[in-house]
Amino acid sequence: MTLSPTQWTDKYGLIKDLPKDKEPLTDELKKYPRCRYCGMERAKFSHSRHLIVYEDDAVDATCSLHCAAIGLSLNMDRGPKSIYAGDAGADAASKPLVLVDSASYVVDPSKPGTMTKVSVLAFADKAKAEAAAKASAGAEVVDFNAALRKAYVVMADDTIMLRQKRRETRSKM
Repeated sequence: MTLSPTQWTDKYGLIKDLPKDKEPLTDELKKYPRCRYCGMERAKFSHSRHLIVYEDDAVDATCSLHCAAIGLSLNMDRGPKSIYAGDAGADAASKPLVLVDSASYVVDPSKPGTMTKVSVLAFADKAKAEAAAKASAGAEVVDFNAALRKAYVVMADDTIMLRQKRRETRSKM
């Protein structure tokens, strides 16, 4: 029997084992403590973490938009039901999640971000996002799709940087 590309990836693909969860927001940092792509602790990066819930209830929990972009690429046959991001503008130590459709992202090339040379943070409150962008020369406020596009554009440079850093870390061990 010949399998279509989507049938093959469902059966053998890298992301076939995403956990299914009907209540992904309940205790999400306990259920998904680490980013599946880079291994970083999501609680430490609650301000930049993302949580993607697909139409089949598969959950992809990441530390950053960078890793969420990887997940969205690998899961191109799954349609996202909802995507959440940590609200960088929240006062709580562990940032609550907000739907990216209603978030404003601050892209700030003058600051390093999580898994990237360019800081990319989501804000539930657009006024807080605008204030954060205004405080840093070159920063801009964009929607999720524009932030995702920018993440893909810098992905190659970020990957080269991360591979170098991890090589250096391993050589010191």
